[in-house]
Amino acid sequence: MRPAPANIPYTYDDYRLLPDDGRRYELIEGDLFVTPAPTPFHQTVSRRLQHALIRQLEEPGIAYIFNAPCDVILTDTTVVQPDLALVRMARKEIITQRGIEGAPEVVVEILSPSTRERDRYIKRAAYARQAIPEYWIVDPDQGWIEVHCLAGEGYRLHDRFDRAATLASPVFPEVAVPLAPLFAPH
Repeated sequence: MRPAPANIPYTYDDYRLLPDDGRRYELIEGDLFVTPAPTPFHQTVSRRLQHALIRQLEEPGIAYIFNAPCDVILTDTTVVQPDLALVRMARKEIITQRGIEGAPEVVVEILSPSTRERDRYIKRAAYARQAIPEYWIVDPDQGWIEVHCLAGEGYRLHDRFDRAATLASPVFPEVAVPLAPLFAPH
């Protein structure tokens, strides 16, 4: 892979040449990011949320639920691996051998100390530019999920659900995930 000078963005062609070394690589508007492995509790919350969404959306034939690592190819210079991505089955044509090619209906990022700022600002802005209708930010340590809905060129906070609440989604009204079990200690 070529070293990228500051003014030349990385592309999908560069990205696919990265080594399969267990690291999580992402491109956001041509900038390369490397993320360390998530914590066990981060993975526990992700797995529990994915399992609940599979029961409520995938099994009834409403949407596919993908977990990282799965490439979401938004542009030639933006390839991300959100913790979870939800794609309506009616739009299954965006699911290819390379990954999800286009905007999922929902992307979910679970905050980690090393990704907190990137998830809340850089990725949020990138997701809005690609018109992803809904963006969930999950804080496993504080026990809440924020649901952000696309409004114009950015996101607005739709609701914040704490560990005593039940998660709901404007894009997927079928979703009703009690959060107490999601954030229970492992």
